[in-house]
Amino acid sequence: MTIVRQDGSVEFRFFRPEARDVRVAGDFNGWSGEALVMKPAGNGWWSVRTLLGSGEYRFRYVADGRWFTDYASNGVEFAKLGLNSLLIVPKQQRANTTPAGTKTTTSEQQGDGGKRKEGARRRPQRDNAKSAVA
Repeated sequence: MTIVRQDGSVEFRFFRPEARDVRVAGDFNGWSGEALVMKPAGNGWWSVRTLLGSGEYRFRYVADGRWFTDYASNGVEFAKLGLNSLLIVPKQQRANTTPAGTKTTTSEQQGDGGKRKEGARRRPQRDNAKSAVA
């Protein structure tokens, strides 16, 4: 399982109680199982946190030399050597401060084309079309 945190970090979590060594290999580390070593988190869970930029990544877990797919990730895709897990890290939404100290939030997803004061309500759109009565 993967968790993308608000600070931009990504946490990889993998359940393998009998494992002695678990790592994460992916296109973000050249598919090297040596690069991202996971630590036991208790009750059979393994965990590691890392920073990744926004984008789409492929990865797999390597437990005691065996490769595993994370079916709880953002998806899976066929590859030459099996199924790879997909991880999607979205662009970070950043809060900007205007010179007057008013905090604004910039996001294309808000549909308002740019900036809107934080906490400001969007006005409901009116339907100005007159209904025809038959």
